[in-house]
Amino acid sequence: MEATGPLAEADWRSHRPAVFGAAYRILGSVAEAEDVAQEVWLRAAAADLSEVRDVRAWLVTLAARASYNVLKSARVRRESYVGPWLPEPLLTGPDAAAQVLMDESVSTAMLVVMQTLTPAERVALVLHDVFDFPFDRIAGVLGGTPAAGRKLASRARARVAAVKERPRASRAETERLLKAFKAAADAGDMAELVELLHPEAVYVADGGGKVTAARRPVRGAEPIALLAVRQIELRRPDAFQIIEVNGQPALATYRGGELVWLDTVEIADGRITTWRRLANPEKFAHIGHI
Repeated sequence: MEATGPLAEADWRSHRPAVFGAAYRILGSVAEAEDVAQEVWLRAAAADLSEVRDVRAWLVTLAARASYNVLKSARVRRESYVGPWLPEPLLTGPDAAAQVLMDESVSTAMLVVMQTLTPAERVALVLHDVFDFPFDRIAGVLGGTPAAGRKLASRARARVAAVKERPRASRAETERLLKAFKAAADAGDMAELVELLHPEAVYVADGGGKVTAARRPVRGAEPIALLAVRQIELRRPDAFQIIEVNGQPALATYRGGELVWLDTVEIADGRITTWRRLANPEKFAHIGHI
């Protein structure tokens, strides 16, 4: 798509999902992706686009470059994060305010693995594999050569391959297991919890140092089942609902109308293999109240 003069607001609205989607995949943060999108919009609204042959690609390039700069400047802060890091949840589904191109690259599991990549690897992978950018354009974002960009994307692709190869449970099965797990934890039914969990299940919690949460992964069905029961006893939540985040069902748990944690799971052979609990209130402030 070609344009002349500054980008019209109506045209921006059609391109914004791609801009936000690129930033969110690279950053794993809704708030930071929103900031990047706003930065791109302000620049586009003031730019002369008469020489821009592909407006969408130009906008995504701006978003990728801005996201790359954010990652480099935030590296020390992220490395000193208290406990495990989980991505900020992105509300998806037909009623979500932020519509993005939905695929496995915005799944919670994929975004967790993305955080193990270098900033340059993330940018190269997202631009090439999600947005089909050629490596000469990627080189322009990263400041290297097309060959270097190709190597970065290849390394990143190898790192995330295991996530792509995992079979994804259906939405119905995921929702059923979330509800069953919640009911068993509420009832203190250790036997049922152990039955719902894979023997080698892993629990990961992100409290960010803001609330009490395990600072290391917990492994094994029985330790995780015990932890689930104790957390219910300690926090005494009074409401829950299933919402959709990152293209999958999630269990939102509340106390007094305030969201206290958000659970997502990975499933294999009908059992929970990974349970991720986001408890850092700063990361789900955008989701709101019950």
